[in-house]
Amino acid sequence: MNTWLIIGVVALVLGPVLIGIGVRHERKGNEPPQLVQHGYLALVLGAFILLVQLFSIAAAMLVFVVISGVIWVMDRYVWAKKRTAALAPDWVEYGRSFFPVILVVFVLRSFIVEPFQIPSSSMRPGLVVGDFILVNKFAYGVRLPIINNVVVPVGSPQHGDVMVFSYPENPSISYIKRVIGLPGDTVTYKGKRLTVNGVPVKTEAAGEHLYFEQSVEPIVNQQFSETYGKHTYKTLEVPQQPEFDLSNISDFPYRENCRYADNEFTCKIPQGQYFMMGDNRDHSADSRYWGFVPEKYVIGKAFLIWLNIKQLGRTGTLIR
Repeated sequence: MNTWLIIGVVALVLGPVLIGIGVRHERKGNEPPQLVQHGYLALVLGAFILLVQLFSIAAAMLVFVVISGVIWVMDRYVWAKKRTAALAPDWVEYGRSFFPVILVVFVLRSFIVEPFQIPSSSMRPGLVVGDFILVNKFAYGVRLPIINNVVVPVGSPQHGDVMVFSYPENPSISYIKRVIGLPGDTVTYKGKRLTVNGVPVKTEAAGEHLYFEQSVEPIVNQQFSETYGKHTYKTLEVPQQPEFDLSNISDFPYRENCRYADNEFTCKIPQGQYFMMGDNRDHSADSRYWGFVPEKYVIGKAFLIWLNIKQLGRTGTLIR
C-alpha cells in the first residue's frame, strides 16, 4: 500500500482520538487544550493526504474550500445569532479561521501561479534536479480547477515554450518538457536534428557538458544551442546513442500519425494535441515514446526558478 495513504489513514483515525481525550482537559482561557489542537491538525492533514492520494491536490483544496466556506457562512449568518455561549465550538472556530487562508491559496494556485519541483534530469542543462520552479497558470488561458477547461482564452502554447502538463499515461503525474510541435505541425527528428514543417531548427555546437547523477562517474554529453520560436536554449546529446529506442515506444493515441525508421521519425501533430521533448534528448521520456499531449492536460508555462537549496546561485533564474 502507498506510504502516504497509510499516513493519511493513521492521521484520520488518530485525530478524533486526540480530540476525545483532549476535551476532558481544562481549557486555559479561549485556547483549547493542546491535545484538541493536535487532534484537529491530524484530522485536517489526514483528510487532505487521503484526498490528494485518491484524487489530486486541486480536488483536495476544493473540498476544503467548500467545507470551510460553508462553516464560515453558516456561523456568520445563522449559528452566531443563535449562540448563547461566548465561544464557538472548536470545530467551528477552526473551520471559519481556515477558510480565508485556504481560499487565497486555492485561487493563487488554480488561476495565477503554481510551484513545482523538478524530479529528473530530462530538461538539463536548463533545469536540474532540485530546482523549485513557478508556473504561470493563466498564460495558456484561465481554466476551471480539476476539469481544466479554458473559460477565458488568454494565450496558447508556442514553439519552444517550457510547459508543465499532466502525463497522458497517468494524469495524476505532472511532467515538464519543451513544446516542439503545435497542432497541425509536422515534426521530423533525423540525425538528432529537428525539422518542423520543413524548416530546420537552428542548432549550433556549444562544447561538452558533464553532470553527475547517482553514480560517481560523470555523464558526458555534447551540448548544443537551439533557437526555436522566441527561445534560445541549450540541449544535450550522447553521440553514440540512437535517436530513440524502438522497444520503448508505446501504442499511444494517434500513433498512426507517426512514422519511425532506423535513425529518424516524423509525426504529424493532430488538432488539439502537442508534441513535447526534453532538452536532455537522450535521457528524456517524451512524446517520442508516449505520444501527444491533449490540450485538456496543459497546466501552464514554466517561467522562473525560485529556489534550489543545493545550488542557491540558480535561485531567481528565468526559464528560457
